[in-house]
Amino acid sequence: MAQSTIPLWIVALQQRDPHFAETYLAQRERILQDGAIPAKYKILMTMIVDAITAHPDGVANIAQRARAAGATEAEVTEAVEVAYLFGGTPALVTAVNAFR
Repeated sequence: MAQSTIPLWIVALQQRDPHFAETYLAQRERILQDGAIPAKYKILMTMIVDAITAHPDGVANIAQRARAAGATEAEVTEAVEVAYLFGGTPALVTAVNAFR
């Protein structure tokens, strides 16, 4: 899963335990690829989780990954709305970072 920037938490893992970081990234790649659920929807799910757990930069980065995987602006917008439905206003404030 190509990504323009590696999150700082992954960089920290790579520095501390490169083998663990490699294993984690390989598992993430396998799980988030197309399967019974298309990759773009899996990535949008991760965006919703980041919104609900208040990670604005994560939301913005994941939204870009979802777009790269084929998600439309309408799909990103509906994912923002789902984040609001289940996470309330704090998640909505974070989720709008998908529009960056």
